[in-house]
Amino acid sequence: MNRRRFPWLSYLLVATGAVLTVVPFLDMVMTSFKGPGEAGTLPYRFLPRAFDPSNYRAAVDQLDLPLLFRNSVVATALITGSVLLTSSLAGYALAKLRFPGRDFVFRLVLSTMMFPPFLFFVPHFLILVHWPLAGGNDLLGRGGAGLTVSIVALAMPFLVNGFGIFLTRQFMIAIPDEVLEAARIDGAGEFAVWWRIVVPQTKPVVVTLGLLTFVDAWNEYIWALLVSTADPDVMTLPVGIQLLQDHVDPTRTMPVVMAGLVLSVLPVLILFLLLQKHYIRGVMLSGLK
Repeated sequence: MNRRRFPWLSYLLVATGAVLTVVPFLDMVMTSFKGPGEAGTLPYRFLPRAFDPSNYRAAVDQLDLPLLFRNSVVATALITGSVLLTSSLAGYALAKLRFPGRDFVFRLVLSTMMFPPFLFFVPHFLILVHWPLAGGNDLLGRGGAGLTVSIVALAMPFLVNGFGIFLTRQFMIAIPDEVLEAARIDGAGEFAVWWRIVVPQTKPVVVTLGLLTFVDAWNEYIWALLVSTADPDVMTLPVGIQLLQDHVDPTRTMPVVMAGLVLSVLPVLILFLLLQKHYIRGVMLSGLK
């Protein structure tokens, strides 16, 4: 079908996608202002009967927000920084360096994308429990809790990302080899070539990868729940917000839960608004769908 003959169809599809994306977010915001027992009732009301901001006060009072926010920020920063660094270095090596087994290594990286992360959560947890000389463990990893009582445990399984390596490698392939060879002839080492030439040219894809990684790390729930069972002091915002829910009477506590979710979404929303120009450019240049 020719889009020039039917331009309204493209606009209709975009508008439909926008509505399906925005309406759940607006519903979360509206529910956060509803009174006790007002959420989940039939017939369904999108707007609250009276805008009640007390749900936000209740969420703040029932949660140790400074602790949860600190844990989420530290874990997200560790994960995002590590993924950006390792993806850029590995992507550069796989795209621009020649060494035996390069294609095999790249296939191994691609194969890691076929497995869901939670498949390895139990092995990761056991490795952290038996980490030598940490959390009261001896040299053989016995006698203590290992790294599970450290905030580092929140980030350990996500420090390297196969998708990030693949994305940066595909972007770096387009950088002309002649530019890199000229830098090497001038005496630049591989690290200098990567830092001074490759990294500045990969800013769009780095911003895109950083934003995607930030969102995934900030919203991580299953691993954070597993780690927080060993040490509640490393609990993150998603886990803490879930504890607000009353399973006996969910309609009473749902507005408080939604208020906590709105507070949790704000950092991600602000970051996206600040970086949306670079994010869109990175998506277009990298061919990410």
